[in-house]
Amino acid sequence: MKSWQLVRLLAGTFILLSLALGSPSSPVFVSQWWLAFTAFVGVNLLQSALTHWCLMESILRKLGVQPGC
Repeated sequence: MKSWQLVRLLAGTFILLSLALGSPSSPVFVSQWWLAFTAFVGVNLLQSALTHWCLMESILRKLGVQPGC
């Protein structure tokens, strides 16, 4: 799996997990503060789209994940 694919997989997983933990109607609700993590991931996705640089992708490349399309 390429680094950009893992970034999207992790971002989607983080968003869905934090929504489940932060939504009061969820059966696994913990705290509404988890919604701040959802916003954090969204801001990072927006930032990477505007700057063409993603910290998570850089971390994955240093861990040996193959870059590219």
